[in-house]
Amino acid sequence: MVKRVSLWDAGCPVARSLDVIGDWWSLLIIRDAFDGVRRFSEFQTGLGIAKGMLATRLRDLTGRGILETAPASDGSAYREYVLTEKGRGLFLVIVALRQWGEEHLYRPGEPHSSLVDAESGAPVARLELRARNGRPLGWNDTRVRKAGGH
Repeated sequence: MVKRVSLWDAGCPVARSLDVIGDWWSLLIIRDAFDGVRRFSEFQTGLGIAKGMLATRLRDLTGRGILETAPASDGSAYREYVLTEKGRGLFLVIVALRQWGEEHLYRPGEPHSSLVDAESGAPVARLELRARNGRPLGWNDTRVRKAGGH
């Protein structure tokens, strides 16, 4: 088995983010947490992930401050996993992945889940990057300013 290389000290915010959430199980766990999944058994059943793998991912996400454990909401002796403020900050990442997948990974008319406004039931608008003045930005309208201002 190849040892995973840590990107935690990288100078790039994308690399550091991938160090925390860069495997598919972690992203799917986070997705399910946004959908209201809270218990180990619910994550395990819904994802079909091995218990040991799930335990490792939940421990890592908790250790990195994405999830925290809390007493079970039903008063039982179980613990539940809930998103922290840091974890809730990943919502736009999950939505961006969803929208990219909807656009590029389905045939026209092929059914898939969709994200809707809880109040109106209408599909949510596409995410869009904008300049501070509101002007829409594409990939070629931006550049990365490296650390140190270069």
